[in-house]
Amino acid sequence: MSPTTDNPVNSTELARRLRDESERLGFQALGISGVDLSRDEAYLEKWLAAGYHGEMDYMSRHGRKRSRPDELVPGTIRVISVRMDYLPPQAEAPHRVLLDKQRGYVSRYALGRDYHKVMRSRLQKLADWLQNEVGTFGYRAFTDSAPVLEKALARNAGLGWIGKHSNLIHPQAGSWFFLGELYTDLALPVDDEFATDHCGSCTACMDICPTQAIVGPYQVDARRCISYLTIELRGSIPVEFRKAIGNRIYGCDDCQLICPWNKFAHPSDKADFEVRHGLDSAALVDLFAWDEATFQSKTAGSAIRRIGHDCWLRNIAVALGNAPTSDAVIGALESRRNHASAMVREHVDWALAQHGR
Repeated sequence: MSPTTDNPVNSTELARRLRDESERLGFQALGISGVDLSRDEAYLEKWLAAGYHGEMDYMSRHGRKRSRPDELVPGTIRVISVRMDYLPPQAEAPHRVLLDKQRGYVSRYALGRDYHKVMRSRLQKLADWLQNEVGTFGYRAFTDSAPVLEKALARNAGLGWIGKHSNLIHPQAGSWFFLGELYTDLALPVDDEFATDHCGSCTACMDICPTQAIVGPYQVDARRCISYLTIELRGSIPVEFRKAIGNRIYGCDDCQLICPWNKFAHPSDKADFEVRHGLDSAALVDLFAWDEATFQSKTAGSAIRRIGHDCWLRNIAVALGNAPTSDAVIGALESRRNHASAMVREHVDWALAQHGR
């Protein structure tokens, strides 16, 4: 029989054991919230109306289901949010890679195994454990895989506050972590101790953004964001942002790297998030040499695969255009000058022009 708020002792004890089980499964924190996101719904609609989502049509495709959990999954009355730290402990120091324009910078979250796979399997195990405890109940698991306002839900569950860069920040863990959710019809007790906003007057994330994508506190224009430009965008990267992209070939971490709260971040202890194929500090010319088959092989089980080989080459071409001129750089770019993709050719031509070719 499912626990109810009519039996607070049982539901409270269940929530406690649920947290213990989540820790056993490798999550660093768990919180429980209700489904009221009316404040965030108004913010989302304003953000969409401003066009800040760019070509991410999926952000508006589902109407208000994103901000109304009980409409996305009928019967939902609680959301269980979990956190999993991902910072790879053995990775090359980010600032060293960013300063070496001959190497490609890959966002720290994408250096290891695809987090969707890691989180989803463990969320399912958590749901299985819960079902074993209470019997059959309604639920759905999500990991950045459906119209879910995961940061708002995690904030409401007490897992942190949403910073000016729009990432969730925990006062003892920074922001280098993934979030996942279980939508459920179980009347579990909610966590009512929300983390208050501790960004204060700090604007470090806004000031450091290479493309000035954080257009105001808590407002990110995705169309300017390097993560959007190198991951979500499928066409040509606007010329106005190419120099600012530097050597960032997949995502951007600058706003997190500068955040003072990340001095409290915890490196991950999971083998899943260990660096693969030397992508924490690989040479641009080496990565640009990957053919389609090599790209598919090297990105198997990685979040990087979703952008496809052409966008991979597009991104690296921009980085090579920003790299110091050398025979190796020119040779690499010349080797792709007649690539089958017009998009790749256009970015290669731009890069060669940066070197006076």
